[in-house]
Amino acid sequence: MKKVEAIIKPFKLEDVKEALVESGISGMTVSDVKGYGRQQGHSELYRGAEYVVDFLAKIKVEVIVNDEDVDSTISVLVEAAKTGKIGDGKIFVTPVEEVVRIRTEQRGSEAV
Repeated sequence: MKKVEAIIKPFKLEDVKEALVESGISGMTVSDVKGYGRQQGHSELYRGAEYVVDFLAKIKVEVIVNDEDVDSTISVLVEAAKTGKIGDGKIFVTPVEEVVRIRTEQRGSEAV
């Protein structure tokens, strides 16, 4: 199994959620996060004073999928989250050694 983490723009969350559900993914974890990449933040004016916003608001979506579903999940995420502009985000894939459903004590892909 793999954990697929996507860092996306906040306004794309609903599109990503709908696309993942349509693709058969039944659960996900969503977190509000802040960060920056190549953009290095941006400058804003507030009451006539300019200040730098170093960290931009993003959303992190995490899903656990079977190894054979990783490529299709990435495709779904890219299609749903892409705007074509800087700051669209990143996708990270990491191995998952074990999953345990607390309520039933199911393990592995049954627990997902």
